[in-house]
Amino acid sequence: MPTTSASVAPSSSNGVQPSEAQASIMLELVDENGITIGTAEKLAAHQAPGQLHRAFSVFLFDESGRLLLQRRALGKYHSPGVWSNTCCGHPYPGEAPFAAAARRTYEELGISPSLLAEAGTVRYNHPDPASGLVEQEYNHLFVGMVQADLRPDAEEIEETAFVTAEELAQRHATAPFSAWFMTVLDAARPAIKELTGPTGGW
Repeated sequence: MPTTSASVAPSSSNGVQPSEAQASIMLELVDENGITIGTAEKLAAHQAPGQLHRAFSVFLFDESGRLLLQRRALGKYHSPGVWSNTCCGHPYPGEAPFAAAARRTYEELGISPSLLAEAGTVRYNHPDPASGLVEQEYNHLFVGMVQADLRPDAEEIEETAFVTAEELAQRHATAPFSAWFMTVLDAARPAIKELTGPTGGW
C-alpha cells in the first residue's frame, strides 16, 4: 500500500458538481489500462453491455479494526437496498480518484477520513440481475480510518454498520450485497491487512 495518505475535507474545487444523484452525470470512459478515452452519461454507461468507466471504492475502518458498511438507500435506481462497502462512486471527468473518494465519502456519510490511502485498482464486469444494469468498471481502491461520528445522507444510505471480518462473513451469507462487493474487497485485502494488522482477521 502506498504510504501516501491524507486527512481530507469536502471540496467543490475543480468545478465538479455537488451531487451524484442524477443519472445524467458524465463519467470518464477508459481503456483496459485505465487511460481516459471519452465520456458517457452515467445511466448510459451502465446499460447492457456496459461501457468501461472509471470508478472508486472506499473501505474505512474504526480504531477496533471493524469495517464500515453501508446499505444503499431504497430509492436508488441502481442496486437499491443492498449492503456494500463504505463508499463507492465515480470521479467526474478530469477529477482525481483520490479527490473523488474523499468528496463522495463526505457527501454520503458526512465524514472526512482521518486517513485515506491508495490500495490499487481492479477491473471487473458485473451484471446486476435485479436492474439489468452492468458494472463495467476500472476501479480505484482506497482504505482508511474513520474517527468522526457518521451523518449519513438518507437519500443515499438506508443504514450503516461496523463489522468484524467474522460478522461480515455471517452477514454476507444471509443478506443481499452489491454485485461488486466481494470483488473490490478481495482486491483491497492486502492493503486492508496492512492497515488493520495481523490480528484483524482480514
